[in-house]
Amino acid sequence: MPVDDPLFPVNLRLTGRRCLVVGGGRVARQKVEALLEAGAAVHVVAPAVSDEIRALPGVTWDERPYREGDVAGYRLVITATGDREVDRAVYLDGETHGVWVNSADDPDHCAFTLPARLRRGRLLLAVSTAGSSPAVATWLRRRLDREIGPEYGELVELIAEARERIRAEGRSTEEVDWQRALDSGMLELIREGRLAEAKERLQACLSSSSA
Repeated sequence: MPVDDPLFPVNLRLTGRRCLVVGGGRVARQKVEALLEAGAAVHVVAPAVSDEIRALPGVTWDERPYREGDVAGYRLVITATGDREVDRAVYLDGETHGVWVNSADDPDHCAFTLPARLRRGRLLLAVSTAGSSPAVATWLRRRLDREIGPEYGELVELIAEARERIRAEGRSTEEVDWQRALDSGMLELIREGRLAEAKERLQACLSSSSA
């Protein structure tokens, strides 16, 4: 069943924060890798923990069944056991302890859902179908993966550097016509490897905005 409640999109800062994954198989490994990518400190609980999970740097684990109360002390919990009864137990435990729980492929026992994600440096794109069709979300992410290359990450960095320079000058970044700059052909220049020219074009746009 999809999630019918309206969803509130949010990006969590998990660096150094304790997160729990319940489950030790292939899907659990994917969840562990995603949390590690976000800088989380990940612990795994499962009757059997795969060698692939054991090999991931920084991961700790307990090879045993989930116990009531295991969620306590964690910021975020993901259960990927394939067992609805375990999912339900972890979810209800999370509700009791005030911990956010996601159950893989079990929307009824989710306090939050996980979108399909695409990263390009600091640029993060997320695609969600509210749990109604993860396959469509994954399909669309693959399309975006082909269409949105590394030049978009470089564009973000270029604009971020420009914003910092403007702030350092004591100016407001709200006064700048950023959309005009972004429509100036900068992206195409970056894509062609002409980064210096892209910076010059951005500077020209910024100068005309402040004139």
